[in-house]
Amino acid sequence: MNPFDRIFTRYKNFPEVDLSQGRSIAYSRSSTRRMMELIDANGHGNVHGGVIMRMVDESAAIVAIKHSQSPTVVTARVERFDFLAPAFIGDVVTVHCTMNYVGRTSMEVGVEVTAEDLIARETRKIASSYVIYVALDEDRKPRQVPPLVPADEEEAKVIELARQRRERRKKIDEEFKHLL
Repeated sequence: MNPFDRIFTRYKNFPEVDLSQGRSIAYSRSSTRRMMELIDANGHGNVHGGVIMRMVDESAAIVAIKHSQSPTVVTARVERFDFLAPAFIGDVVTVHCTMNYVGRTSMEVGVEVTAEDLIARETRKIASSYVIYVALDEDRKPRQVPPLVPADEEEAKVIELARQRRERRKKIDEEFKHLL
């Protein structure tokens, strides 16, 4: 069997999703870890920013897939990717991701990236980002996703802040339309 056949046939019929059942932030939270190796280095001897960005996109997609129960999600936007400090070869980079906001078909995933020096036992925050995904159906059209419901007051605050960010993004997008 061609190894790609399984990929194409695995989700030939997408699973039905109960849209009446909301999910909490904790439902889809995820962390990914990987030790940085020589192949991850840039010309300055640090971990290449593109390596970190790829890890972020893959890790955040896991959260979007889990929340939406959709095997196909696409990155619609990367909002605010801030590099705060370098990671080095030998560091363990961890990408922590949480669902912050859910619209009808889109989802905002908040990301925090840390680097841990295992010998010095030091952990530093090295990057943060917001990544927006859209779930797609079998025809690669936007697919409705379950709502995000807060499990407690802390989750309600996260969702509200993300809603406010979304409203600001919409205003900025409208302003840009008038400039073109």
